[in-house]
Amino acid sequence: MLALVLAVAALFTGTPQPVTITASDGVPLACSMVDPDGAPPAGGWPAVILFHGFGGSHTNMEPIATQALAPAGFAALECDARGTGASGGDFGLDGPREDQDARDLFTWLAARPEISDTAIGAFGISLGGAAAWNAVAAGVPFKAIVPAVTWTNLKTALAPSSYSKSQLIQLLALAEAGARWDPALLAAEPALIQSQLAEFAPLADDRSVTAQLPSITTPTLLVQGRHDFLFDIDQALAAYRQLAGPKALYVGDLGHPPAPNPPAELPTIYTTAVQWFTKYLKGGGSAAAGIQLAHDPWDGKTTAYTALPPTKAISVSLPGTTTLKPVQTVTRGVRVTGGPHETFGDSTVTVRYSNAKSWDHLVAAVYAAGSPTPITEGGAKITAPSGTATVHLMNESVLIPAGRRVLVTLSATSDVYGVNVAAGASITLGRATLKLSVLKKAVSR
Repeated sequence: MLALVLAVAALFTGTPQPVTITASDGVPLACSMVDPDGAPPAGGWPAVILFHGFGGSHTNMEPIATQALAPAGFAALECDARGTGASGGDFGLDGPREDQDARDLFTWLAARPEISDTAIGAFGISLGGAAAWNAVAAGVPFKAIVPAVTWTNLKTALAPSSYSKSQLIQLLALAEAGARWDPALLAAEPALIQSQLAEFAPLADDRSVTAQLPSITTPTLLVQGRHDFLFDIDQALAAYRQLAGPKALYVGDLGHPPAPNPPAELPTIYTTAVQWFTKYLKGGGSAAAGIQLAHDPWDGKTTAYTALPPTKAISVSLPGTTTLKPVQTVTRGVRVTGGPHETFGDSTVTVRYSNAKSWDHLVAAVYAAGSPTPITEGGAKITAPSGTATVHLMNESVLIPAGRRVLVTLSATSDVYGVNVAAGASITLGRATLKLSVLKKAVSR
């Protein structure tokens, strides 16, 4: 689903060498190894293990190794996750077995004579970012990590407010269609899609770093997307707030849909990562600190903050009374004064409703008028015939131009939330309130 490739004209250093590494349970892992050109320094090359994303393979990570890491004097090891590509075993979605795989890879790499066994880091994208997180939480002694566009809490990522992103979950399954899935994950998928989380919650806990964050001291550069409907900004902010060691956060235009992933931004991201590894694996140079918010669209600039970006709340009323039925959508709009406004932080849509008949959930999406892509979305369960539903929206950072009308749609489904209500269901929607969290000062233009 996400394959970030270094798209710059850079010095090509090192040639990927295919290698098969046998995990501790006997499963073969298909990998490649890249060493910098020339003789290794005394004590060996510092090294980085690269973990690929959903639907990817170790070959997707080789350009990072050859064009970013090797020229800076870092060796790199990249492997197909178990159950994918040419690796054996069952695909476990970064479960405990994958934590052991990370430990096995670390041990194999540290034993190589040209590699420093005291200066090994990890860089992972999406699925691979969680592999780096979970390995550190499991005690793999990485000296620094860079988890990119990933989750820290799998349950809140896939089912925020206990309502599942059913459409995206099915797309994730398709992204790893060729994988040999862990039977426990396959068994839990239908219930997860229907927001029945009892079976999925223990599996999510085993694949989440949330509980360990306050005790992690490993220097961590977090990279997260501004506009990512799979893993929103809150997944990285939760870690940034709680990590005990050195930390920095880069929020940019990369990520899962609807992120634009501009190739021109990638050199900045990889340079920032290399600087991080240079400081914490080599012990030299300077590295990012605090929070950097890249501008959208990418203009080659970021705005730096020493703490969380200051925000303000905008609250607007969306009056009306409408009876909603399956496959229908209610749209309400309002012109937000001032601006431009740039969303950042946690926003909500609160809706008064009545006469809910077989209607068990509500989906809200927020748009800037004229744009086909939502700024943010959210879903909430409906558990009573009447009352108030509060839809918590994903934390997305998107510019709303000055004077642009803001539209809120209310329905049963979206491109994120795909499960419809029963045939014949209906609900009467009354007044709604949109509360938007925006930057005190927009940085994009």
